[in-house]
Amino acid sequence: MTTTRTSEPSAAAPLLDLHALVVAVRRRRRLWCSMALVGLLLGAAVAVLRPPPPNAVTKVLVAHKEDQPNDTGTLIRTDVELLGTTRIADKALRSLNSPEKPEDFMRDYRGTGLTNNLLRIDVTGDSDAHAVARAKALADAFVADHVQRMRETAKAEAKALLDQRDRMRDELAKVNKAIGDRSPESDPKASASIETLFARRAELTSRIGDFDQRAEEARIGTPRLVAGTQIVDAPRAVRHSLPRAAATDGAIGLLLGLVIGLAVAAVGAVVADRPVLRRDIAANLGASVIAELRGVPRRPAGAWQRRRARVASERLTTTLARTVRGSAEPVSLLELGCARGTSVIALNVAGALAAEGPVVVVDGLPGPQLADSRRKPGGPDVVSGEGAEAVPPQVRRLGVGSVAPGTAWSDLPYLGSRTVLVVRAGHGSTTWLHTVARQLADQRIPVIGVVLIAPDPRDRTDGTLWDGTDIALRSHGERPARHNGTDRPRAEGPALRNDGGRQGEMGRQSDPAWQGEMGRRTETAPLNSTAPQNNTDQARTERPPMPAARVPDTDQEDP
Repeated sequence: MTTTRTSEPSAAAPLLDLHALVVAVRRRRRLWCSMALVGLLLGAAVAVLRPPPPNAVTKVLVAHKEDQPNDTGTLIRTDVELLGTTRIADKALRSLNSPEKPEDFMRDYRGTGLTNNLLRIDVTGDSDAHAVARAKALADAFVADHVQRMRETAKAEAKALLDQRDRMRDELAKVNKAIGDRSPESDPKASASIETLFARRAELTSRIGDFDQRAEEARIGTPRLVAGTQIVDAPRAVRHSLPRAAATDGAIGLLLGLVIGLAVAAVGAVVADRPVLRRDIAANLGASVIAELRGVPRRPAGAWQRRRARVASERLTTTLARTVRGSAEPVSLLELGCARGTSVIALNVAGALAAEGPVVVVDGLPGPQLADSRRKPGGPDVVSGEGAEAVPPQVRRLGVGSVAPGTAWSDLPYLGSRTVLVVRAGHGSTTWLHTVARQLADQRIPVIGVVLIAPDPRDRTDGTLWDGTDIALRSHGERPARHNGTDRPRAEGPALRNDGGRQGEMGRQSDPAWQGEMGRRTETAPLNSTAPQNNTDQARTERPPMPAARVPDTDQEDP
């Protein structure tokens, strides 16, 4: 696979990366799981410590004169509102001989319309018997008030009909008198007037009879409404189940805690702006992710998990040992958020390199992580930063330092002129990652690559910078060219650099004379010879950059 730089501009970053947000929230699962657990415990505690007061319930069938099949519940809602009035509460308290105020009693009960004619009344009290007595008094007061209102309505309606009937009778008497006072005449006009009076008398007689019938119906309908309004379910105490109440309140608390926890985790992830994806960490540091290592499990791991972690650690050690071995300059490991893990990695790499010659680990960490780490007998020596100058030149040095806040940036070059960053995913903010990249560039310390600690297991992003001058850890400039099947030297990629800017030699590649000179140097150069490099900048200037070659996807060397 050949990688080439593209001149197309990178896509604009979205305002809110949902993928990164989901990963960040998932990594903070301990937060929202803890809040969900706290909500569950609080809900269960509320159910246990504050049980509901004794409660009684009764149901009342309410008959209305205006009942219609298509009623939308307006009448029963009116009854519910009438139940919550001081008049009903005062009547109930009087029947109980209670000195309590109606306003206070109204807070202890509520009505609910179940159907168009069925009303449920819930009442609380000091005890079950007290709640039942209050419910019965309240239901009786409501029924009595409803019956009284129905009777008064019917009485008023009947009285209005009878008054109208009496007025009709008075008018009928006047008509009858007018008819009796007239004598039969032969005049046609007089005959027409008499016929009008007879028609008016017939109309009044009919209307009087109609008013009598309607008044009688109003009187007869009142007993039917009174009999239809009654208590259909006697007041009884409601038994509360403590386990059921605890389960219900706990489920509600669990849901609320989970929602609040997820919201807090999401807001915190956006505000903190701590990259967790490989692509974001690589882009912010300006270096490719060359390896990753799972974090330490929080619970005891099984045999297969321990074997998997051991294999991953061995692969990481092999990769870093190959990196240090292939570099002609001292290499350092700089940690960000994983000092203890970096110490272990440094000792493992130094142990792998000890078979080829003496190795010294230079401890530049601000804490005692490296000094307190478990070292095998006969392992590499560990010296402090002050003792690094006394190390002989023929002894390989491996520096270990930190790029956490408070780092003395001017001391980093003494640990190594090239570095590998060991970063814990989600530890540093975007601003601090930019600061690290800028400070290392100012100190002229190229970043070979990034080792990611505790990455997200579901992260499928690529942490390789394919569109920059620093491609992933493919070649370092010191590795010799090797033969391929056609006896031609195999091209190598440019040395990894993170100096914060483009080199001037990249602009000279378009010069035909320069390309011809570089081609002649390549053809006449020995295939398997390399010159030691004492200065990184000189090596970059003298050695022409070439296109990156195909690299296997595994950690094994090419045959």
